[in-house]
Amino acid sequence: MASAPEKPRIIALFDVDGTLTIPRGEVTPAMLEFMTSLKSKVTVGIVGGSDLVKQKEQLGNDVLERYPWNFSQNGLVAYKNGSLVGEATIAKELGEANVTRLVNWTMKYLSNVDLPIKRGTFIEFRSGMFNISPIGRNCSREERNDYEKIDLERGIRSKMVEAMKEQFKDLNLTFSIGGQISFDVFPEGWDKTYSLKFLKEGDFDEIHFFGDKTFVGGNDNEIFEHSRTIGHTVTSPDDTMEQCKKLFM
Repeated sequence: MASAPEKPRIIALFDVDGTLTIPRGEVTPAMLEFMTSLKSKVTVGIVGGSDLVKQKEQLGNDVLERYPWNFSQNGLVAYKNGSLVGEATIAKELGEANVTRLVNWTMKYLSNVDLPIKRGTFIEFRSGMFNISPIGRNCSREERNDYEKIDLERGIRSKMVEAMKEQFKDLNLTFSIGGQISFDVFPEGWDKTYSLKFLKEGDFDEIHFFGDKTFVGGNDNEIFEHSRTIGHTVTSPDDTMEQCKKLFM
């Protein structure tokens, strides 16, 4: 059994893409070694937007055993010391009629988006959110990088988000752009701050959060700005390590 950290009442929470790994990339041996060292200093947790399957692909199959706290899908699926402590589903929250309405509208909208290439999996239905990708999540690394440039020039995702806000204003949804090719759609309050409900105020003196999409509209923004957290903006996994070394080591 792992020994307790030197400062257990300080917890450091980490986004995944762009923070612990390159977008949709696998964690490096150097980062794994660093995170092991960090666990001896403070409590550590993962707060990712993707589902647990993708977290395991990126951070290792032992991610639940490796870190005391693990939050996938913004914390809608929550684990403490490897045991499930919370789970919520968007289908139950919105109702199947609204799920169908949203899917139908999205498919119609995307059919009119002009791109040089399109691949597969344009809508990924997760238990806590919809992940929508105009190019499709099955694109290659090179295609992903090319799409990101087009998106930055034409604002494809941001325009689609604005259209959805108007179309579905009755559902109280939040839209969060993250990574290179997609954005998340989920009920209001189901952003990464959802994970904080599992961290009792009496258990921690400081909650630090590290993420790369901390700007308004980014999927790290809400937890970055939350009153209970000390937010840190990072630019890469290497930057994450450097900032943590200065703060905790």
